[in-house]
Amino acid sequence: MENEYEKSNIIKLPYMDPAIVSREIGDFVIGTVNDVNATGCVIGLSGGIDSSTTAALIKNAFDKYNSDHGRRLELVGYILPSKINSAKDSDDGVRVADILKLRYEVVALDKVIDAYKTTNPEVYASQYHRGNMISRIRSNVLSTKAATEHKIIAGTGNKDEDFGVGYYTLFGDGAVHLSPIGGLSKRLVRQMAEYLGLPHDLVYREPTAGLEQDQTDFSDLGYRYDVVELVTEGLQQEFGPGKMIVNEQIRSLVESQIKSLKNPELNTVDAVVYDILRRNKVAEMKSKIIHPPIAPVTLEYR
Repeated sequence: MENEYEKSNIIKLPYMDPAIVSREIGDFVIGTVNDVNATGCVIGLSGGIDSSTTAALIKNAFDKYNSDHGRRLELVGYILPSKINSAKDSDDGVRVADILKLRYEVVALDKVIDAYKTTNPEVYASQYHRGNMISRIRSNVLSTKAATEHKIIAGTGNKDEDFGVGYYTLFGDGAVHLSPIGGLSKRLVRQMAEYLGLPHDLVYREPTAGLEQDQTDFSDLGYRYDVVELVTEGLQQEFGPGKMIVNEQIRSLVESQIKSLKNPELNTVDAVVYDILRRNKVAEMKSKIIHPPIAPVTLEYR
């Protein structure tokens, strides 16, 4: 049996009943849409797990609501590629739209991006700033599509990305009307995607923001979202930095990941934990500036 000391050093992770949570998220989206008398939602489809899962949750909810109430709430998907994206990104976005039977449109952004050379030439010297500009361009396109269709923008950020480490562009992919999966970690998003029957290759596709060539979230951050979830949950459960650094759950995960990435700045457990805590402060500051409502979901800790 575990002794009390061992129990006190365990970071508890939340669990969910996907059937209950999918209904909660669907009701939240429908309530938000009806509150503003919108005709539905628009969503940016990247083919990744977050946008695919969000789209499936909303489409299922709209289909049931329309059948029960004789209305026509609609989800429209927009696939917004540029030359920095692989063709597979667009193909996967189209595949998701076809699976869900969504009306969708592919809008190539290269001409719009190039037009910014006349106003912001300084951006093109930095991949980082150019990538964030592209995110803001995507947001502008989505916002305008939503406005002209009298719809609202469904965000696709999960709890780890948006509220754990603030891994999104302010006024870019963070500029949305509501955050359906903002209460779910990446782990729970994958569980939900499996419950919804999304293709296995999409559920386990390597996460990427699609703002730089060959970019991945793992290469940007230096650790995966399972570490982010553990550290942020530890923070909520009043584990201080010192206690998290020696926590075996965190240590085993971090040590396996830093070996594969070999990032000289994040090559110890201490460095990773403090980097996540630093980013968490940034996430808090970002959320004070732009904070879309998050769907309330029922989670249990064991």
